[in-house]
Amino acid sequence: MKTTLLLLALLATPAQTELKLHGLFKDGMVLQREQPVPVWGTAEPGRSVTVSVAGQKKTAAADAAGKWKVVLDPLKAGGPLEIAVAADRTITLRNVLVGEVWLCSGQSNMGWSVRLSANAAEEIAAARHPQIRLFTVPRRESESPETDVDGTWQECSPATIPTFSAVAYYFGRSLQKSLNVPIGLVHSSVGATRAQAWTPRPVLEGASDFKDVFVQHDREKANPNPTVKPVAPSTLWNGMIAPLVPFAIRGTIWYQGEGNVGSPKMHQSLFPALIRSWRKEWGGEFPFLYVQLANHLARKDAPVESYWAMLRESQRLTLSVPKTAMATAIDIGDAQDIHPKNKQEVGRRLALAAESVAYGKEVVYSGPMIASMKREGEKIRLTFTHVGGGLVARGDTLKGFAVAGEDRKFVWAQAKIEGNTVVVWAEGVAKPAMVQYAWADNPECTLFNKEGLPAPPFQIDR
Repeated sequence: MKTTLLLLALLATPAQTELKLHGLFKDGMVLQREQPVPVWGTAEPGRSVTVSVAGQKKTAAADAAGKWKVVLDPLKAGGPLEIAVAADRTITLRNVLVGEVWLCSGQSNMGWSVRLSANAAEEIAAARHPQIRLFTVPRRESESPETDVDGTWQECSPATIPTFSAVAYYFGRSLQKSLNVPIGLVHSSVGATRAQAWTPRPVLEGASDFKDVFVQHDREKANPNPTVKPVAPSTLWNGMIAPLVPFAIRGTIWYQGEGNVGSPKMHQSLFPALIRSWRKEWGGEFPFLYVQLANHLARKDAPVESYWAMLRESQRLTLSVPKTAMATAIDIGDAQDIHPKNKQEVGRRLALAAESVAYGKEVVYSGPMIASMKREGEKIRLTFTHVGGGLVARGDTLKGFAVAGEDRKFVWAQAKIEGNTVVVWAEGVAKPAMVQYAWADNPECTLFNKEGLPAPPFQIDR
């Protein structure tokens, strides 16, 4: 009887008897340079597995569950290389490059393809970059963290680039030109999703700030929108990010926030929590670069409150998290389309941020960032960081500023540049206490630095 039960158990749960690599390890891949590189997979329990590359040999034994992992010593940029993985059989990975690997995630503006973006035909025809490699994670929602992923690495070419993320491609293209090393782009995004779908469940359950994400989802399940299936909290983390850990990456670029416009207050806690949780899972404080929401919807004639502005402010405040940077897109959006077509500039601005935050280059990567305010009689003087070569007005005069007294009733303000400061005032506001700039769904944006980067929207008081 015991023998029969044992046989049935073995038939029901077949053992891992054949060597297998995790799904990211394929021909044509890119390994992260100058960092320890984990390589892992499954094999028969107890089986010794040896990974050989560039003169290195690393060996590990599969554990009782059949899982094994080795960690390669840091590699220098270059290639192509071959990686041999040997156990009961040998798997050879070919055409492997070593360079910079970035994870590219978020919602539809990250997923938006090259063929749907500006100058598509010209860009696709010119996309011959064999040193850039592309990997797209298939969409998968899961109730628990997954451990593997399907997909293939492809060389960037006119045949492979049309459906790939435009922001990721233009980011990678700019970076490859600047660094002159191979670039690996791992794209994992899903349109119309909120940050909570990309956050580990223990993080959401561990803070009272996030209890509403579960209430909201339960309400949406009970009254579903027929055109958009609500994505449950944590399910995209489980299905599309967790399976990538601990693949060696330089950092992450992120374009998301539209899905959280309705809850900007919670987003102030949620977005930093997402960043910290990803870093914790990877075991390192990698750079996290993100795009601030672009201008969208109709322009208003008078200062009014805006959920889009509040969400952008949440994104700006997240810069308090170390090793983050924000690419501002407030000047390149579209009133009619939530998916602005100029992804080239978004990618370029993210690459500038990477040059500074990830690679330590002295570059101007941000527009003027509000630092402080000081009341001077009936005027307020604003100071900025990231002024670059100096503050400039795009157009004849500065517009987009509003001031309010203690009553918080904002009115349009006049403004002028004085050195690296901006002075603002408004008739009828004798004791200004608050200043807004570009605080609207689709604001008028006129403040830039000489490098052509726009000042992010802000609201500031004493």
